Order: sequence, then C-alpha cells, then structure tokens
Amino acid sequence: PVFAGMKGSAIENFSCVIYNIFLMNCTLHAGRDAPADTQYFLFWQKSRDEEEMECELYIQDENCRNVGCIFQNVSIGIEKAYFLVNGSSKNSLIQFYDEYIDLYKIEKLMPPSNITVNCDEIKNDCIIQWQRPQISHSSKDMCFKYEINIKYK
Repeated sequence: PVFAGMKGSAIENFSCVIYNIFLMNCTLHAGRDAPADTQYFLFWQKSRDEEEMECELYIQDENCRNVGCIFQNVSIGIEKAYFLVNGSSKNSLIQFYDEYIDLYKIEKLMPPSNITVNCDEIKNDCIIQWQRPQISHSSKDMCFKYEINIKYK
C-alpha cells in the first residue's frame, strides 16, 4: 500500500497496556525522520459499532509533543479494538499508523485480594485463601494460575 506522507514520519514502538481494571495507557515514539514540529494525535475505536474517539488525556514530552495517552473507563469487548495515530506538521505530510489489538491480551491483572492465612500449630498446617483478581474483560471465573512464595522467618 502507498501511504501519503514523508517516509519515516509515522510513529514507532506503539504499545498499550490495561491496568487497574479500567485504565489504559498507550505510548508511542515519534518517527525517526519526522520534522521537529510534528504533533501526533491518537484515536481509537473499541468496535466497529462504536464511535472513534480521540485521546482526552495526552502524555507529552518536554517539547510538548504527544507521546502517549491515558484512557479512562475502558472496558474490553469481544472484537479487536482499532487504533489510529496521525500527525501534522507545517513542513510536510505525516504518515499515519494504525493497528488492531485484542484488548484482553494487553490487560495487566491485579493481584488477588482478601488474602488470609490461618495456621494451626498443633496440626502443623496453614490454610491460605484469597479472592481472584478483578478483571476488565469478563465477570466469569477464568482459569487463573497462582504462585505462592512462602519464606520462613
């Protein structure tokens, strides 16, 4: 495909992570050949039926260039989400970057909650219990794997 815009002006190293159940943080790097005055704008669409939305909370570098975004109240759908980053410069046309991402694959899970430990010295055993972490993409119980690290003091 032929992309309008100066070669090497599109963003690089685009990545997003979902954390704290409903927050999403996306980061990007300016194209290595982008003019110094290039400003980037990030849009996303959760699914084909939903409206495309621009980032409301940009993260900026020391030159006031947008290098990321924090999205709030994110929920994970079944479809891949669509991300588009375009740019503008007084000097030249900037290439756009786009990508489809499965949001459930980029969710960083919360730790388990309500951890309790009850030890019985007579039986010489301990019962450890916890609640599974809250997750953004489903209310169903999923298959979680847990690792328990016990250090004796």
